[in-house]
Amino acid sequence: MQNEKEIGLKTDIKSLYPEELAEKLGEMGEPKFRASQVFGWLWKGVTSFDEMKNVPKALRERLGEEFFITHPAVLRKQESRLDGTVKYLWELADGNAVETVVMRYNHGNTVCVSSQVGCRMGCAFCASTIGGRVRSLAPSEILDQVMFSELESGLKISNIVMMGIGEPLDNFENVIRFLRLVNDPNGLNIGMRHISLSTCGLTEGIDKLAEYNLQLTLSVSLHAPDDETRTRIMPVNRAYGVQKLMAACRRYYEKTGRRISFEYAMIDGVNDTPEHAERLAGLIGGMGAHVNLIPLNEVEESPLKPSTPEHLKAFIALLEKRGVNVTVRRKLGPDINASCGQLRRKREKEKSLQSG
Repeated sequence: MQNEKEIGLKTDIKSLYPEELAEKLGEMGEPKFRASQVFGWLWKGVTSFDEMKNVPKALRERLGEEFFITHPAVLRKQESRLDGTVKYLWELADGNAVETVVMRYNHGNTVCVSSQVGCRMGCAFCASTIGGRVRSLAPSEILDQVMFSELESGLKISNIVMMGIGEPLDNFENVIRFLRLVNDPNGLNIGMRHISLSTCGLTEGIDKLAEYNLQLTLSVSLHAPDDETRTRIMPVNRAYGVQKLMAACRRYYEKTGRRISFEYAMIDGVNDTPEHAERLAGLIGGMGAHVNLIPLNEVEESPLKPSTPEHLKAFIALLEKRGVNVTVRRKLGPDINASCGQLRRKREKEKSLQSG
């Protein structure tokens, strides 16, 4: 694994668009086809320029002087005995760690990637935010989660969800670059319609994303239909209240024509009453929206508990009665702490105990 000091002022080659790479190699006096060769090797998961066998040795040496190739190391790997879900904890060049989860579905394998090391959004039900945000990930570091999860697991990835550690719209430019790179036909060539991006509701980011008019699925972590409840569990609501968020969602829907999916973690006694269901149905009416109910994953540091099966069933019935398209997310990897941030949090606690 590369050392952070060795990277220095070199350029992150995997974060470059193909045309940017071609331009830089052109400045080095290289023909255009060299860029295609190098780009192809990067997407095969090489970890050094020496592995690029059809690239002249002299050029490989110059590339090593000018650029670096990101590649994470597996700190931990856990595979569910129940459903085959695989969870990775990757170590990055600077010693930080992020999580990635590979999930098996009938329609193909999905990878859930992180966009930041830690998160500053402060959601009460999420382990990712404990300790705050350390830094945002480079496009290459997000790409690596897709690429190396596929290479390490041997499972072909066909779908991506940006629902791991971090808030994607809090790392907007790098996320956009990642999306365009992973969609490149000469790279992994994963179509935008096979990608979901989740946000806790940064309205400026939603408006900016709408301008790109990408054919991805926008998933909004709503989790409550009113300001009082949502602010209690999601501090971000103080800045982006429910009505402000919904206005941005409607603008996004009108601009892109893409149906929005609203994520809703069912929390016992907090947001799972019949009144909450009625408010939710009224809030999203007219958008052709979809509600994805999520059985809460318990976090050791949080007092919040998942809704009872009875409350979940009643909530679904009320939404369906109001004509809302609703599903319940299948809980994957319960035996391996597959929910967001738990494995990284466990490692941070172990490091703290060792240093203490």
